[in-house]
Amino acid sequence: MTALLETEAPGTARARMMLDRARWAATAFAAFDRDRTERVVAAVAEAAYQSAERFAIAAVEETGMGVAEHKRRKNEACSRGIVERYAVGDYVDAQVDADAKIVSVPKPAGVVLALTPSTNPIATVYFKVLLALITRNAVVVSPHPLARETSVAAVRVLAHAAVEAGAPDGCLQVVEEPTIPLIEALMADRGVDVIVATGGTAVVRAAYRSGNPALGVGPGNVPALVDATADVARAAACLADSKAFDNSILCTNESVAIVEERVADAFERELGRNGAHVLSEEEAQRAREAFYPDGRIDTKLAGKDAMALAAAAGIKVPAKTRVLVAPFPLIVPEEPLALEKLFPLLGLVRVPDAARGIDAARALLRIGGAGHSAVIHSSDPRTILAYGAAVRVLRVAVNAPGSQGSSGLDTNLAPTMTVGTGFFGRSALTENLEPRHLTQWTRLAYGTEEPFGEFDGLQPWSVRPEPAPVSVPAPATGNLSRDDLRAMILDELRELVGR
Repeated sequence: MTALLETEAPGTARARMMLDRARWAATAFAAFDRDRTERVVAAVAEAAYQSAERFAIAAVEETGMGVAEHKRRKNEACSRGIVERYAVGDYVDAQVDADAKIVSVPKPAGVVLALTPSTNPIATVYFKVLLALITRNAVVVSPHPLARETSVAAVRVLAHAAVEAGAPDGCLQVVEEPTIPLIEALMADRGVDVIVATGGTAVVRAAYRSGNPALGVGPGNVPALVDATADVARAAACLADSKAFDNSILCTNESVAIVEERVADAFERELGRNGAHVLSEEEAQRAREAFYPDGRIDTKLAGKDAMALAAAAGIKVPAKTRVLVAPFPLIVPEEPLALEKLFPLLGLVRVPDAARGIDAARALLRIGGAGHSAVIHSSDPRTILAYGAAVRVLRVAVNAPGSQGSSGLDTNLAPTMTVGTGFFGRSALTENLEPRHLTQWTRLAYGTEEPFGEFDGLQPWSVRPEPAPVSVPAPATGNLSRDDLRAMILDELRELVGR
């Protein structure tokens, strides 16, 4: 049994039973071979893919955030796309390095508690569930209350597919009535082996304080440098597309465009051609007041479209405007437009040259978004490398949209809905979450002068030592006694059980 949960919140007894059931399932799942694991993963990924559009629509209806078509794309990328990216065998089979004389044996973490957000609810559920199953972990999903109904329905679909494909019953479960006391108690319970936390800063910090191992993420506040060597038309199209993608709900979306003065006018014109409306100074002030009352983001506007933002600020914009662009002079902590934006509003700052642009990007990251992401549009490798070396982030999208680029949808970064911010952002996760982060490896290391063994055809989920030979003397009469027969049967049973 797991330890008693300290906070007896409503649903605690049920949650404790879930963790006990997950522990049993994790133990059974850890003994699966590659074929059995692949069948489970393939079935769940296909069920997720077939439900991608339905749950995208439902998520928008329940949360009021984002664009259903864009959520569908994310859901598809986090279902079939994840399976196409990662090979199950890499996390099931022994890895043999004969040159180093090391055999690496993969072992699941055990029970994963997956906290999922309201902003990208289903894509994150898909993503975390599949990573857990690829690595033969049991997973308990705790959805954000604002996306509870859709998330619970999605997990039920995936759990049914998993069990039908042969997974241990209980390897995939969901907290149906999440509350803050209940989630805090779950995070602290010794029945959880690792917490994977995606959500606000408070949630991630609580995961790290829980006493259990945790992999958390941090908020974004993405600078996007556009230098004079950039393809300005393409840069403007990328930024407009990124800010409009799912109404900027991905934390990898650009917060402020930092544009070299000599191309800034052309850049603003190109933004206009891509459905972005550049605000006047007076309109930008209205945006500050409406979107950041008391200097803090109005979370009720998160994931709303540009027309809804304009209406909230009393600003008239052309029909079909996708993005609002608010110019402002200086990136300083007192400037609300220098804060993270989870809606299609893009700040814009002009700088005299690329070097000052790099300084401005660093200033923005000091205000927020440390460790997260940055973007650069440039054709100069020196500037690109200087930017990457200077900004305190772990991923930089180059000539690509930030929303889709840093999340691995439009780049070759690992596709993810969990973006680690590393030590810069006070996180234990230093890159995009992958299956290997939910796997532990036991390494069998031979002495450097010792001959290496022959491991071809041997796998940890099936190999057993050879049994000792059994010698049964024949009775003098030539017939076996009852005791002799009983001993032979017991030896046979021991050998079968050992297998």
